[in-house]
Amino acid sequence: MSRIVYVNGDYLPEEDARISVFDRGFLFADGVYEVSSVLNGRLIDNEGHLVRLRRSLNELNMPAPASDADIEEIQNELIKRNNVEEGGVYLQVTRGAADRDFLYPKNAKPSLVLFTQARSVIDNPKAKTGMSVILLEDIRWRRRDIKTVGLLAQSMAKQAAFEAGADDAWMHQDGFITEGSSNNAYIVKDGTIITRHLSNDILHGITRKAVLALAKETGMPIEERAFTPDEAKDADEAFVTSASTFVMPVVKIDGSDIGTGTPGPIATRLRTLYIEEALNSIKD
Repeated sequence: MSRIVYVNGDYLPEEDARISVFDRGFLFADGVYEVSSVLNGRLIDNEGHLVRLRRSLNELNMPAPASDADIEEIQNELIKRNNVEEGGVYLQVTRGAADRDFLYPKNAKPSLVLFTQARSVIDNPKAKTGMSVILLEDIRWRRRDIKTVGLLAQSMAKQAAFEAGADDAWMHQDGFITEGSSNNAYIVKDGTIITRHLSNDILHGITRKAVLALAKETGMPIEERAFTPDEAKDADEAFVTSASTFVMPVVKIDGSDIGTGTPGPIATRLRTLYIEEALNSIKD
């Protein structure tokens, strides 16, 4: 049986879902998105994702298609209809359909599309073995704090990593690491967690915020600053955070082992803490 998806007010089998060929998300990547994780059939950190959605919409002067409460109701209805116990809910807002013109249309109605993806989040095998990344120049636009659907550069980075036999890519600009292709990047040196400070250069990760809060609560030192590729290769350990992977250790950069070449204790501890916190937050 196919998934049920949501398109502009209707719940439909995925094969029947349609958007206009004039939708500006299709023509201009004029849209934003969020992905919320699901554990035990419940949304994780969803409030933070909806707050960031509002911020992205405001930065692009794009009207919201529905209230936060209405969007969350749709998310939960899709989880129920598709019987998703573990995975994620993707939501996308575009400026809507209008004849092709670079200027923002005045009266277009924003489009809202959501769908679910069932997948194992907690028992990801990479959590035990660690992942490998390659380093690539960051060719994305300079408003990475807006979570837009324009993801071609990220797709190119992931494809390059795949062709190099790696799991992902870390991108760098002006001599410093920005972030991963779809995640925030961290290194650990002498017990201190180092991750790039918030700015327009990186996405303000929801999982990043939660993980750093857990690190502070447990007394782990944190430095929010840019770090270089050489610092990354010389780190004691490294990891990434995202809604789809939580905390994931990085054990190789450009083929060189990081630390012992195995998941480090801080990344492992933070992953355990995050999952425990997430599961506790959804207990009835």
